[in-house]
Amino acid sequence: MRFRSRRSRLSSEVSTSAMNDIMFMLLLFFLIISTMVNPSVIKLILPRATGEQTVAKKMITVAVDADRNVTIDDVPVSIETLEASMQEKIKSVVDPSVVLKVDASLSVQDFVDILDIGAKLKVRMVLAVQNKS
Repeated sequence: MRFRSRRSRLSSEVSTSAMNDIMFMLLLFFLIISTMVNPSVIKLILPRATGEQTVAKKMITVAVDADRNVTIDDVPVSIETLEASMQEKIKSVVDPSVVLKVDASLSVQDFVDILDIGAKLKVRMVLAVQNKS
């Protein structure tokens, strides 16, 4: 009579090597998704005011077309008198902001020249762009 030895018993094993890969992929997925969420959203309860006082901010528009014709608030000016004209316009404004509408065909140097004038006058300059849609 032959007895089975204990060494020949069947053993069951679960391979967990693929589990490491799955956990790593899930970790990366949640890290990437969590950075896409807007973290700068803060819920605030703003104080109430008794009076209705609003500050109207006047935006000055400087437009330059493809032929380098400059207008300030639809009033044509020359490039040479642009700084003086802008200084006249911003004299009465408390916190001056200038919206630049520059044609896309102009060189970067033309755009930088106008930005230099705004920097001399200490004016906030905003470039107007067109949506792709």
